[in-house]
Amino acid sequence: MSSRKTPSLSNVVLVGRPNVGKSTLFNRVVGGRPAIVTSVPGTTRDVIRETVEWQGVSFEFVDTGGLFGASDDPLQSDVSARGLRALDSADLVVMLVDCREGLVPADRELAERVRQLGVPVVVAVNKVDGPAQAARAEEFHELGFDPVFNVAAEHGLGVGDLLDAVVLRLSGVPSAGGLATSKDPNELAVAIVGRPNVGKSSLVNLLAREDRVLVSELAGTTRDAIDTVITWHRRRVRLVDTAGIRRPGQVAEAGRLESVSVIVAKHAMQRADVAVIVVDASQKVTKRDAAIAGEAERAGCGVVLAANKWDLVQGSEEGFAKRFDEEIRDGLKFAEFAPIVHLSALTGHRASRLLEIVEQVDRARARHIATGELNRFLGRITRQNPPASARGKAVKLQYATQSGVKPPRFVIFTNTATSLHFSYERFLKNRLRESFGFVGTPIQLRVRVSRRPRGKR
Repeated sequence: MSSRKTPSLSNVVLVGRPNVGKSTLFNRVVGGRPAIVTSVPGTTRDVIRETVEWQGVSFEFVDTGGLFGASDDPLQSDVSARGLRALDSADLVVMLVDCREGLVPADRELAERVRQLGVPVVVAVNKVDGPAQAARAEEFHELGFDPVFNVAAEHGLGVGDLLDAVVLRLSGVPSAGGLATSKDPNELAVAIVGRPNVGKSSLVNLLAREDRVLVSELAGTTRDAIDTVITWHRRRVRLVDTAGIRRPGQVAEAGRLESVSVIVAKHAMQRADVAVIVVDASQKVTKRDAAIAGEAERAGCGVVLAANKWDLVQGSEEGFAKRFDEEIRDGLKFAEFAPIVHLSALTGHRASRLLEIVEQVDRARARHIATGELNRFLGRITRQNPPASARGKAVKLQYATQSGVKPPRFVIFTNTATSLHFSYERFLKNRLRESFGFVGTPIQLRVRVSRRPRGKR
């Protein structure tokens, strides 16, 4: 069987320690028995690929030999090397673990390796065929990935739910003519969003008409999102000019077509790496500007605020820009973490600076913090500013792990609380940004009660 990936298909790589049931799950998914299944660790040595279709979505499913963990196979080092090469080409990873053996150091080691890839990860806890096993499976949440599914590959239990999660993450949010999915991993997708008549299209035209960056333009109708592909510092940048997002009442009055326009704009943000929220610097920020900022924050994309028409308002008095920025941040609470660029789409003032900031924000979204460094940070922060007690019991943040990137996602384990006060959560996010340079990117925190025995780390 060819080991080359079909170019047009996403690569879903199945990984796990030896003998956790990868080949059994692989055979169950592909509907045959291309992989040999035995109880001997290290049976699978080669990387095996099969094309799978589920819910109308096709992908390449890749079975690897056991990575990390104990094995008597004399070729284990070669098997691991092949598996790691396959892992590096993954668009999505399914990490399989064994409920009966529980969470072991090799699982943690593999999780750290997978986390560095910066791709979606779905954890499947295998051999869960009863309530007792389901209760034990809870400890695998400590790996810090989301979602975690219980399956019994041998009997097919839970496999359909697992595949639903896989295709959902491969498909992303359905597009109604909005941002196209690119197979170029280096492409930077930027959604240009905002209220009508704030200068979004003028800004896109300005960027696209610079001779040194223009490559091509793919236009739709005026109600569609319009893709403009440029090159910036040898990198493809896809600018998506969206229809102006109006208040719900205005959308209803404009009819169904404009309702679709709003949906397209929201989808563009959900599929973008960075959203540039354009506001009119000559006007006060509005509730609709704030709502757009909230949509961008919920979408998890990076956020940059572009104060357009700066040439109309720029004051000469000292501190004018600082006061202006404070007013914008006061009106856009959901985007208080976003950098602000003062520009003019008419004159071209600071347009290149906008792209520089967008690229910085994109890099920040992909940043991963090593677990040790993250927990040293958590220790310093909680010693200086411990969280409030819950129901009379002191809340201790015991440890944390980064569960994903784009946007940065963290799981914090506590002794008792399953949530933190919103003000303390905001405090943690701000300190994370300051300490690790997460400029312009939403940060997602999840809190779980630790199930580790005391003293065990």
